[in-house]
Amino acid sequence: MIQKSKVAVIGLGNIGATVATNLVKGNRSVIVADKTIEKANELSQKLGSLAKPATISNAIKQADIVILAIWFDSIKEVLKTYASELQGKIIVDPSNPIAPDEKGGFKKIIGADESSGQILSTLLPNDVKLAKALGTLGAASLSNASFQTPDKAVEFYATDDNSINAEIEDLIRDNGFDPLRVGGLNQSIRIEVFGDLHEFGALGKTVTLAEAKNKINTIS
Repeated sequence: MIQKSKVAVIGLGNIGATVATNLVKGNRSVIVADKTIEKANELSQKLGSLAKPATISNAIKQADIVILAIWFDSIKEVLKTYASELQGKIIVDPSNPIAPDEKGGFKKIIGADESSGQILSTLLPNDVKLAKALGTLGAASLSNASFQTPDKAVEFYATDDNSINAEIEDLIRDNGFDPLRVGGLNQSIRIEVFGDLHEFGALGKTVTLAEAKNKINTIS
């Protein structure tokens, strides 16, 4: 049996808790961490033996893949605070650079033509590989559409480093989705909120692999 990379989910809000839950459903071990160990303990007890609680620092040290399921600005702080611990890791960024607007919706907090994936790529510690993934669906769809049959829903991803494609695709499959790479991090704006391949953008829904490939081909 092939030994899978160790995964840590940092941040146990709607997205992080759902990703951790999906991984356990997919029979993948996961380390869970949050600002308080109590929150990690609570989720791990709920999920069972495949979920192990840890402090943020220890979770990063133990993991090969670190999913930063926290707000965009908080990711920038984590990259700075835990720079030494993150060296040699694969970082997965599911963040969307948004904040509530004054109309009950959301607005981008970076430039209209900027993406969190590209911005974070300039802030990485040494020897860190970044993938934009697990953020193309809202938390409800990330939960409800996981492991759907007969055709799985798609989770898009983007990375500049082809050497981690297999790791990211395995991670997405263990979340209950079919993976589809859209390109490098210069394409990550497409899979963030308001992008043409995001559920809360032009795509507007979950799609199967065949539908997703057709969508990419008609636009590219």
